[in-house]
Amino acid sequence: MEIVIICLAAFFTAILTFFSGFGLGTILAPVFAIFFPIDVAIALTGVVHFTNNLFKIILVGKNADRSVLLKFGIPAILASFIGAWLLLKITTLPSLIQYQISTHEHYITPVKVLIAMILIFFSIQEIVPSFQKIQFGRNKLVLGGILSGFFGGLSGIQGAIRSAFLVKSGLTKEAYIATGVVIACLVDFTRLSVYATRLTSSNLSDNLGLLIAATTAAIAGAIIGKKLLKKITLKFIQNLVGVMLILISIALGTGLI
Repeated sequence: MEIVIICLAAFFTAILTFFSGFGLGTILAPVFAIFFPIDVAIALTGVVHFTNNLFKIILVGKNADRSVLLKFGIPAILASFIGAWLLLKITTLPSLIQYQISTHEHYITPVKVLIAMILIFFSIQEIVPSFQKIQFGRNKLVLGGILSGFFGGLSGIQGAIRSAFLVKSGLTKEAYIATGVVIACLVDFTRLSVYATRLTSSNLSDNLGLLIAATTAAIAGAIIGKKLLKKITLKFIQNLVGVMLILISIALGTGLI
């Protein structure tokens, strides 16, 4: 059952992330968290996210803007080390609240609360009109890279911040998508290197089949997303992602997942 749920989530969120430039990691990580500890879930999500972005680089990577990559990407890489290191530290903190529903134990931990708050912030950013109007110019690219990389390392969430900073940087639609994909790959590679110990301790070989299936589903979603790009508006996708993030953040913050 877990492989079906995770693959469906990977497939549909991969379609969403092709439209919006974010969504796969923020939605897939909580789904993995249903079956794995939160830090391991984020690390496994990183593998799927990274592989899917590598595939998208093959599709659109040639359109990436080199200047933006340097100004945004380098700070993002450095900040992602800090975020990933902090994640490994705070997951050792004790649970804030523990309760039971039927035969299932649920835990509200500091990292779950923190990630839930981050998810709520980004969901509001996507569905509230006044927040949707907030944009950032090229002179803020370094700041955007730091914020995007840090939260990418800490929680796997980087796309929403990255999109907010890149969308008004004078890039063409093709360059915007391609540049975001390349930056996401750089941050994923960085944080996966920090998560390596957790991947080893989580018996990655035992979950290899699940990772391959989830990655294949995400790639299939990216292919379909590219074909549907002209038929669906970005505003609709942003609103949909915002609502989904609110639901997931509530479930995560209350310890249900």
